[in-house]
Amino acid sequence: MQANGSVVVRAGDTMVMGTVVLGRQREGIDYLPLMVDYEEKLYAAGKIKGSRWVKREGRPSDDAILRGRVIDRSIRPMFSDNIRNDIQVVVTVLSVDGANDPDILGLNAASAAIEVSNIPWDGPIAGVRVGKIDGKLVLNPSYAEAEAGSSLDLIVSGTENHIIMVESGAFELPEAEMIEAIAFAQKEIKNIVGLIKKLAKDAGTPKVEIATFAPNPELIEKFSAFKGELEDAIYKQDKAERDQAMNAVREKAQITLAGDDSALKKEIGYIFDKKTKEIIQGGILESGKRVDGRALDEIRTITCEVGILPRVHGTGLFKRGETQVLTTATLGGPDDVQLLEDLDTEEERHKRYMHHYNFPGYSVGEVQPLRSPGRREIGHGALAERALEPMLPKKEDFPYTIRLVSEVLSSNGSTSMGSTCGSTLALMDAGVPIKAPVSGIAMGLVLDIASGNFKILSDIQGIEDGNGHMDFKVAGTKDGITALQLDIKVKGLTVEILKSALEQAKAGRMFILEKMLAAIPEVRPEMSIYAPRITSFHINPEKIREVIGPGGKIINNIIAETGVKIDIEDDGLVMVTSNNAEGSAKAVDWIKNLVREVMPGEIFEGKVVKILDFGAFVEILPGQDGMIHISELENHRVDKVTDVVNIGDTVKVKVIAVDDMGRINLSRKALLPGASDNAQNYDRPRPPRRDDRGPRGSRPPHGGKPNLDHFIAKP
Repeated sequence: MQANGSVVVRAGDTMVMGTVVLGRQREGIDYLPLMVDYEEKLYAAGKIKGSRWVKREGRPSDDAILRGRVIDRSIRPMFSDNIRNDIQVVVTVLSVDGANDPDILGLNAASAAIEVSNIPWDGPIAGVRVGKIDGKLVLNPSYAEAEAGSSLDLIVSGTENHIIMVESGAFELPEAEMIEAIAFAQKEIKNIVGLIKKLAKDAGTPKVEIATFAPNPELIEKFSAFKGELEDAIYKQDKAERDQAMNAVREKAQITLAGDDSALKKEIGYIFDKKTKEIIQGGILESGKRVDGRALDEIRTITCEVGILPRVHGTGLFKRGETQVLTTATLGGPDDVQLLEDLDTEEERHKRYMHHYNFPGYSVGEVQPLRSPGRREIGHGALAERALEPMLPKKEDFPYTIRLVSEVLSSNGSTSMGSTCGSTLALMDAGVPIKAPVSGIAMGLVLDIASGNFKILSDIQGIEDGNGHMDFKVAGTKDGITALQLDIKVKGLTVEILKSALEQAKAGRMFILEKMLAAIPEVRPEMSIYAPRITSFHINPEKIREVIGPGGKIINNIIAETGVKIDIEDDGLVMVTSNNAEGSAKAVDWIKNLVREVMPGEIFEGKVVKILDFGAFVEILPGQDGMIHISELENHRVDKVTDVVNIGDTVKVKVIAVDDMGRINLSRKALLPGASDNAQNYDRPRPPRRDDRGPRGSRPPHGGKPNLDHFIAKP
């Protein structure tokens, strides 16, 4: 290949290719131009795209974007941030066997491709997935193992000795068990890193030297004259005042030291950012001094409100310092689920819980065009979604489709955890019976690699995130963790540091949760009057066809008559959705009567729907007819059926027999005066006489060719 590095990794029949290419050096930028793309091709699963008009794969799915982010966050810290060459990593899924997840293979393929290439970096790294099944940690569980009941879905990447990235969802896993799982992953990572190093030794190419950006030492020395002014600006507690003061120092330094030289101004801007980082990190490490004066474990002022928007099913406004997130909850019926076409399943996957996150420019005081959500928006929404998902009620208990939308109104650090807290408030306000409320917090770190000295920060704000060494988001209930996301910006993170961070995070989460529960102590007992109502119940799966009817005739008739939506699943779960209580009740009764098992001895009032020479057919339930033989019409002999009943008449009848084929025999005379002496005889079928069979062409109760034998129960 002509790529700088290429590796194919295989597990079972799942195969993933990782490639890396080094591009030209770019001028006038102040960042590492690294691109990571994760490509899912439907051919890998033997599929053709479902759209009739477009068969080529389009924009990546949310899952593909999230997997690409995991790879990006794992490898980015291993490159020098002074590199100005374009670097592109492309991970392509070539084959999927439905058992082995391609995302971990893709992470390791990307690392191996870079390691065998001639591109310099501080790798290799490796990644593993850890599950917990029946109390035991499982390395890289298959899909089947994970679906069997894993209480943990943990991805960890790192070097032989240090952790770089963590992504996890869990069912209220205690902190100690999470640390145990991360330590378990670290040991396995070391083995994979060794294999990648061996591969590079056998098949790799020598690393080349890349010209990296380095500011002029004399310019750095000249900038030191502004250090005092910069420190004064950094430690202003109000964000707006701080930003204004810091920008003033930057502009003053650029004008003084660079004049009209635009290239020199960018270099001074780079020095400004580096000095800002040094001042913030130094203050924290040396004296525990934070930019806003808080203690290292202190949480900013928190206020919570619910029920703000009158027509929305549920709302929660979560404020932490200058971060404000408004989250709304919308409830829909089962047919509002999202259909997903992906590589992991043979059929379309149904998603009934969605969290969408929006980060407009005004939230940070900037002008930005409104476009489709980017990787950051999709990633933050997925994290908040993962944090709440374990606490949602089962579909059988609460069959609603749930959509949450978080609008970031103001941002100064950890809007993803603000969205998580806002989600809890909105769900509780909407009357969704969540198992337990979830709160979240973002933890920071400043680490001196040389000495090993470190400080953990609770509830980091924006300036601490950008100038610290870690962004560690932790969400969970009072009983345990439901989601983790860790990004590290420096090598050296250990399990011991993570343990300290989780312990400090728990105290912060409990403080935040207390503030949330002060706004809404428990889930509202009633849903919004504007939310649809769903009535769910089970029927015999073999009876589903009787509800649907030929060509959907019966179910469409129910919908037209009652104005409801009806969803029926293969296991017999019926869900009736409506905003009209009367229409819903009518539809539910209708369906239950359609599948009701009629028993001998029951009494009904039904309408005569057909007359034959030998008897009358009566609709006793919707779609269910029974026959009154002419001998069961009166206490005396009847010569002609129409002498007693006619089509359209309402008659009261008793069920005297139901045979194994479901044919129903009725009696009118069993309910007439004087019939009580012989009532016991009507609870069992009477042997039919030959002349009772009637002519061919008799109407069966559920369509098909009429035949009298279909109706008369046999002994």
